[in-house]
Amino acid sequence: MNLCIAAVDLKNGPISRAWLDLLDHYAQDPMGGGEGLSEHARSHLVRELRVFTGFHGALAWLAADDGSETPVGLINCFTGFSTFAARPLLNIHDVVVHADYRGRGIGRALLAWAEQRARDLGCCKLTLEVLANNSTALAAYERAGFAPYVLDPAAGQALFLQKLLPEAT
Repeated sequence: MNLCIAAVDLKNGPISRAWLDLLDHYAQDPMGGGEGLSEHARSHLVRELRVFTGFHGALAWLAADDGSETPVGLINCFTGFSTFAARPLLNIHDVVVHADYRGRGIGRALLAWAEQRARDLGCCKLTLEVLANNSTALAAYERAGFAPYVLDPAAGQALFLQKLLPEAT
């Protein structure tokens, strides 16, 4: 089987369903929250991302000799901006490898796709967030060249925080 990585086309029904199913698979994993995507996300996400200009995503497929293809991973990235560098950046928001296909270099290939996309966009850096106890992902990110964000060692490592906002009515 050959691994293929291609930009995701969310206007293509079968591709967008495969992408959504992989994202739901990740959301059901303890590292993705353990609950799966909400019905709201499942019914709105593809449509919303189709028009979101800062979205850059890819699907990983295993292609068999008989021509069949199995979706096995995805990466979702969003453009941002570095005020210190005065250049765009690319944030990796999700990296998903289906549990049945982990340990085969699929995550590494998806990260390489994101790095090339960032270079093509003229980005100054890639960023991502990872749960502190996800040692497998942390090791993979370190092998890919990622390191904690530190401006001054005396100030410590940057932390990722969030504040949830209620839906507008």
